[in-house]
Amino acid sequence: MSRFRRTALAAALTVATAALSAAVGSAAPATAAPPTAAVALGDSFISGEGAGAYAPVVDLNGVAQSFPGWSAPNANAYFCHRSSNASLFQADLPGIQARFNLACSGGQPYDIANASASRAKGRQVAAQLDQLRAVGQTHDIDLVLVGLGSNNSSFTFGSVAEKCANRFIADAWTGWWEFWAYLGGPVPQEPCSDADLATAAQLNAATAETTAAVRQILATLAQIDADGQHRVVLQDYTNPLPPELASNFWTEDSRDDTRDKFRALGAERYAGGCPIHRASLAPGHRFSQGLGTLVTSVRTTLAAEFPTADLVGLNVQRAFDGARLCEQSASPTGALATPIRLQDGPSGVFVTSLSGYDKLDIQRIANACGTYFQTCQESWHPNAAGHRVLGRCLSGAAGTANRTVACVRAPDGTVTVS
Repeated sequence: MSRFRRTALAAALTVATAALSAAVGSAAPATAAPPTAAVALGDSFISGEGAGAYAPVVDLNGVAQSFPGWSAPNANAYFCHRSSNASLFQADLPGIQARFNLACSGGQPYDIANASASRAKGRQVAAQLDQLRAVGQTHDIDLVLVGLGSNNSSFTFGSVAEKCANRFIADAWTGWWEFWAYLGGPVPQEPCSDADLATAAQLNAATAETTAAVRQILATLAQIDADGQHRVVLQDYTNPLPPELASNFWTEDSRDDTRDKFRALGAERYAGGCPIHRASLAPGHRFSQGLGTLVTSVRTTLAAEFPTADLVGLNVQRAFDGARLCEQSASPTGALATPIRLQDGPSGVFVTSLSGYDKLDIQRIANACGTYFQTCQESWHPNAAGHRVLGRCLSGAAGTANRTVACVRAPDGTVTVS
């Protein structure tokens, strides 16, 4: 090779190397990956109702609503009761950098794609999917916890609980001839039956509503999650009451709950957190099982429609075994759910004992719950300790290779997810 050719080649290589260096140096820096997030959607069992430490909630006008006072309208966004003690924040979720609780106490399938405020008794919050999209603009959503179905256009958990508790209280404090003692007309005094809680037709309608709402969640995630990698955990519900009460709650003053008027027993069960007929317990558990079947059906249907979706069903119906209200003699101490909480008007002071109250006192206290629902909406929900257990359930569901798992509490308090 001639000297000229060697010199020309060297010159060409120098120019090429310089050009390459310039191109590399001028390339835009790599975009940092957004932080990962876990998000909660749904109703009170997910938002943290009953667990305290409620955070301000942004309303439809973009204003963060802190506690507005007990006499404020129940529609206030704050009463979504998004708790920092909710299971989402208790779970061990490796790799998750941020957590967003978008659930709302009283949430219904309707509220997933629509502003809750646009339906009867809804709260002043935006559609949960709109809130989810806002998270997706700044975060990589890797986990979504969904709890949905216990409230719907056919029935709500709150109305079911109120019905059965009111029947017991009416039976305990009034005779059959004293129906006049209750606002709004006669209150039945017999135990709740299956049909009083939810009929088969109502459960079918609730299943269809919930399926449609979760379908919208999956479709929205497919649109907003850039890497397409996210697990959706569908959690069902656990009953705050046991299949049977501890024996010390069966009778008082030689009266059980099949007698007419049993005020001492009524006061004892209220103090224990379980103002309920023993005969109502079995229908209540069948209702909870019906909600479990609802959630299972939703997961089965949508797993077939979205075969590549990472969709896990989490059964928590036995997560509180041995620690439900009045399952142990010292209840509510040690229970994983909140007792019935009532106030004598919107005072902020909970009535912990009904001993010594007559039927007119009881009417006044019960009516406060009806007029100011926020004064009693924490009743019969997982408390902070209960959400710690549910957090362990979520930890298991987040890391499992299985598509359906059950979270069970053993007598010694051990919680397993399998």
